[in-house]
Amino acid sequence: MKKSTFLAAVVALLALGATPAAHAQSGSSAPAQGATPNDADLKTRKLPAVTVRTLDGKPISTSALPGIGQGKPVIISFWATWCKPCIAELSNIHELFPDLQKETGATLIAMSIDDARNAAKVGPLAKGRGWEYPVYIDQNQDLKRALNVNNVPHTFLLDGAGNIVWQHNAYNEGDENYLLELVRKVAKGEKISQ
Repeated sequence: MKKSTFLAAVVALLALGATPAAHAQSGSSAPAQGATPNDADLKTRKLPAVTVRTLDGKPISTSALPGIGQGKPVIISFWATWCKPCIAELSNIHELFPDLQKETGATLIAMSIDDARNAAKVGPLAKGRGWEYPVYIDQNQDLKRALNVNNVPHTFLLDGAGNIVWQHNAYNEGDENYLLELVRKVAKGEKISQ
């Protein structure tokens, strides 16, 4: 009886489209499984037009963020001051990014999801870490909601036209190397496999 119940559950999950790739977003940090359940949707999905804030509190539309739709890859990394894996990821990318930027013209944007209570910590933390890429605050979490970001770190890769072509949730040491390889492929106009 238990075996038939298990089989019924598996069949139900498959009927609903729950594949291993569908679960990859829920926290798997294996780079090859960083795809989302709707990979086909991402090929034409643009960054939503919402307002975020600069470190000095000025509003800016996501369409006006550096690099968006300017012909080069863009990495948007969602993070928070309280998230140690986020800080590790952004710090490790920071060490490798200057060379990659020269090679590909890519832009990296660190998008903090810190709320109003912690927003004042974002700038000093980024400056203290020596991050030289743009840092913005999604204080009302409008962009986070629009992109269905459930937890951080959560990283998106956009192609030169501003299409989201890849995303990954969670971070393990070394994941940044896989991301940078994907950036190189996108910069060359290559399709990336999920």
